Amino acid sequence: MNDLAPLLTPEGRALLDEVRDTDPADELAVATRLRRSHPAELVSAALGQARLRQRAAAKFGPEDAGRMFFTPNGVEQSTRASVAAHRAERFGELGVTSVADLCCGIGGDAIALARAGIRVLAVDRDPLTAAAARANAEALGLSDLIEVRETDVTQVDTSSWDAVFVDPARRGGRGRIFDPEAYSPPLSWAVEAARQHPHAALKVAPGIPHDAVPGDAEAEWISDGGDVKEAVLWFGAGRPGGVRATLLPGPRSLAGRGLPDPSVRPVGRYLYEPDGAVIRAHLVAEVAEEVGGGLLDATIAYVTADALRPTPYATAYEITDRLPFNVKKLKALLREREVGVLTVKKRGSAVEPEELRRKVLPKAHGRRAVTVFLTRVAGAPSMLLGHPA
Repeated sequence: MNDLAPLLTPEGRALLDEVRDTDPADELAVATRLRRSHPAELVSAALGQARLRQRAAAKFGPEDAGRMFFTPNGVEQSTRASVAAHRAERFGELGVTSVADLCCGIGGDAIALARAGIRVLAVDRDPLTAAAARANAEALGLSDLIEVRETDVTQVDTSSWDAVFVDPARRGGRGRIFDPEAYSPPLSWAVEAARQHPHAALKVAPGIPHDAVPGDAEAEWISDGGDVKEAVLWFGAGRPGGVRATLLPGPRSLAGRGLPDPSVRPVGRYLYEPDGAVIRAHLVAEVAEEVGGGLLDATIAYVTADALRPTPYATAYEITDRLPFNVKKLKALLREREVGVLTVKKRGSAVEPEELRRKVLPKAHGRRAVTVFLTRVAGAPSMLLGHPA
């Protein structure tokens, strides 16, 4: 699919409506039937777009995804709607009324910004991607707030816009790009573009090294439903040099206070598993202080404590057993307690959860459920058994 234009015609839109809910298993039969009355290329394009819309529903919701236009890369790389809405809200709180969205992709962030009442210049150099962004602005009734330009972002004058948002491409021919200077455009260019405005945000991979974050930016790691989605470098917002973890839905935001690493202590009654955004932001110490706990091991991001203190930034488990790592002992214990549902979590262990489940779960499954943590306790490979508190 190299051209969206045929799908934007009355015939194309009618065909999209017809194939909207096509099951992938039925595609061949549907395509054969439709090719009797429509051009074969149009039928293929409509079915391909229907597949992309079905995949995009997880990010954009079924209502928006069912009206939007996607490219394969656009589905994979676009910002989840909830994350984009959070970012748009932060821009709005800063008093921003216009944003230049550079490397806009299929327009996910531009849509969220426009829905927040912010005027957007959406720029992408790829013709098909820019066409999708333009079609999406129209499909969602936001064309009056979103201007789409097909050009190189490095050639755009953004001086008349309140803020910039840059989402550099982080994938190449060989997959994900981990070096920020290998982004397109490079992170250094995006940082300089950000510094030309009172406010700016740069979307980066969540694995960005902390020492790659500019000193005049605040770094925010964002998770949605427990899954880390991205990191954002904010200029003119938050505390320069600061870090924060934001959890969606909510949002709930934990700001770093520069605490020293927590001390290692014996296993307590409770284990706290910090959210991935908290771990990426290096804010485990803040969680440990909040729950009155310490670390199981100096190198492992599990917090243990004697008291249950619920926190949105970590999931609490009540620990019932601590064992040295031993598959036979674990199997015998699970059989004795008639465990049939085993959740395996690991940190600091090379054992694969699926392999362990296969080895230790009895053939005649019981009804009880147990969570086992494969980890290290003060350097020793250990198994901690428990359940959500």
